[in-house]
Amino acid sequence: MSLYRLEVLGLAASLTVLGASGCATKNYVRTQTAPLVEHTDQLEAKTATNNQQIRGVDDRAQAGIKQAQGSADAANQNAQSASKSASDAQTAALDVVHRADSLDGVVQGLDTYKSLANVSVTFGFDKAILTKDDKDQLDSFAAQLGAQKSYILEVTGGTDSTGPVQYNYDLSQRRADAVVQYLASKYGIAAHRFYLIGIGKDKEVAPNTTAEGRKQNRRVEIQLLSNMNNQDTQTAANHSGAQ
Repeated sequence: MSLYRLEVLGLAASLTVLGASGCATKNYVRTQTAPLVEHTDQLEAKTATNNQQIRGVDDRAQAGIKQAQGSADAANQNAQSASKSASDAQTAALDVVHRADSLDGVVQGLDTYKSLANVSVTFGFDKAILTKDDKDQLDSFAAQLGAQKSYILEVTGGTDSTGPVQYNYDLSQRRADAVVQYLASKYGIAAHRFYLIGIGKDKEVAPNTTAEGRKQNRRVEIQLLSNMNNQDTQTAANHSGAQ
């Protein structure tokens, strides 16, 4: 056999060995990496599933938040509407109350009325809210009204000397309003029976130089005034019918 033929055969044998070796290496790599690839695919699938679940939970949470916010907004709107209705009703009731800029403006038209009873309630500093004690006093006072026919209630609000003049006028009006609203709503007293006056700090009942004096000036005075002319007329009619 020639030398050239032997070299060709040797080269062919080498290529065969290399080919077999290369195939074995690829198979080995595939065998070793297949579990890793499979595990990676599983992780990616699980991650995708988790992301989808998270998005679903977030969507439901956002929907729940929107629904709760909508309910809260609706409840708040209803509360505001109810509050406005109550405020409008109170305003309408107080609008028909007789008001005056000064005590003299009312007294001039009340010459035929006589004072039968009175009560005074006091307020905290810069307050226009009735306390339980105030309401108890007003309740006792209102118990006398059932026996009266022709009467009016003179409600005079006052303040101490602290603060600006106009602010005190407004505050004294609010205090008088609080008394009127309480008596009108609890005892059904018609608004036209009230003569409401806010005199601010113009008429003090005690010196403003002491804490006790300022407390007494932060008050609302209520007087029960009866129309004596009507009572005299009614009395005369009764006597005439008896003869």
